[in-house]
Amino acid sequence: MKARHKQKLCLFFHVHQPYRLKTYRFFNIGVDHDYYDEVRNRHMIKRVVHNSYLPANDLLMYLIRTFGDAFRVTFGISGMALEQFEMYTPWMIDSFRKLFETGNVEFVSEPYSFSLAMLGHAEEYARQLEQHQQKLLQLFGCKPKALMHTNMIYSNDLAYFAHQASLQTIVTEGSKHIPYGLSANKTYTCCKFPGIRLLLRNSQLSDDICYNFSEKEWCEWPLTAEKFSSWLNALDYTEDVVNLFLDYAALGEYQHTKTGIFDFFEAFISETIRDHKRLFSTVSEVSETIKPAGALDINDVVSWADREKDLSAWLGNDIQQDAYNCLYSIAEAMRQCKDEALLRDWNRLQTCDHFYYMSTKNTSDYNSHQYFSPYSSPYEAFVNYMNILTDFIIRVDNYTGRLSEQRIPLFLHDDHEVSLAYRLATI
Repeated sequence: MKARHKQKLCLFFHVHQPYRLKTYRFFNIGVDHDYYDEVRNRHMIKRVVHNSYLPANDLLMYLIRTFGDAFRVTFGISGMALEQFEMYTPWMIDSFRKLFETGNVEFVSEPYSFSLAMLGHAEEYARQLEQHQQKLLQLFGCKPKALMHTNMIYSNDLAYFAHQASLQTIVTEGSKHIPYGLSANKTYTCCKFPGIRLLLRNSQLSDDICYNFSEKEWCEWPLTAEKFSSWLNALDYTEDVVNLFLDYAALGEYQHTKTGIFDFFEAFISETIRDHKRLFSTVSEVSETIKPAGALDINDVVSWADREKDLSAWLGNDIQQDAYNCLYSIAEAMRQCKDEALLRDWNRLQTCDHFYYMSTKNTSDYNSHQYFSPYSSPYEAFVNYMNILTDFIIRVDNYTGRLSEQRIPLFLHDDHEVSLAYRLATI
């Protein structure tokens, strides 16, 4: 029997927190240019840092000090999260910096706003990649070599952005878009840009940790380090790498400390290192050391969100698409903008979470959307966002001096119904 080689294990955590918007009424338009719920944002950041990010970082630092180079991990941290860490919990920046300085941690590039700009607005998306790279350099002295599009969104065409930014690797979802006979537990190249490596998320194993861990009705509950390791050991010996790509807040926030999630991770990582069957590696280490199994041709856009693994989480209904189109109707004007306050709001309003809250899915995924949403309904999310966006567009038009007639949506909101009116406005 052929000897089993040491499989790579890539542990990737994503860190993101949007700016939550305050309740913004029709009558605030033109009067109030402060769009954010300062109290809620401060509270949410401090809560998730206390429950999840800081104790998780402490655990990773302990494991690095215990096992040295045998333990390596990768992070993607959005610009929105980094900004709020700087404002509300600067010690979180220090914690990530100390992890990075060990040499055992890699940071990847992503769009600063965690936006959907890559879907038709190349120049804006390229700007956000550059802004995010500059932020990583400023805070950590880091020059990323790999890319994660927002929510691991990917298609052949989107590899262009990695190519333009001289990034070597893209991480993406590895579920339904893999052609028959191919495995997510291998590396691939992009068919349009062969120099770019693709690493695919093992959806099942990642989701078992993120979503199933504390579900007592799950047939595999409770999940132990021994059980999880047995699943890895059951994989075919020819599998090159297992990519566990997780939302970092799953540790301690979505899966509360009392569920045993931290104990599970410490035991699982320790056991994996001690049994010498697989090696923890960063995204770039996997990309640079494993020979690709072939080229992937992915024409339809995929993501890691919901059961569909497509764009429907953010653009699956008319109100989401209307909001998206209205937002990017001013993309050309914002390219010329130098006003810091407008650019700040432009970044924050692009975050894909605003569209996620507008989802009207009637499946089990709807529960996930509602869990994260600060609104009572998708329609409330839409109206609130569009009221803010209307004010923002007026500010942009005043700044650019656009005087032509244009159609600007104004949204009325009362306690009983949502009324949508359109007017011709001369700014």
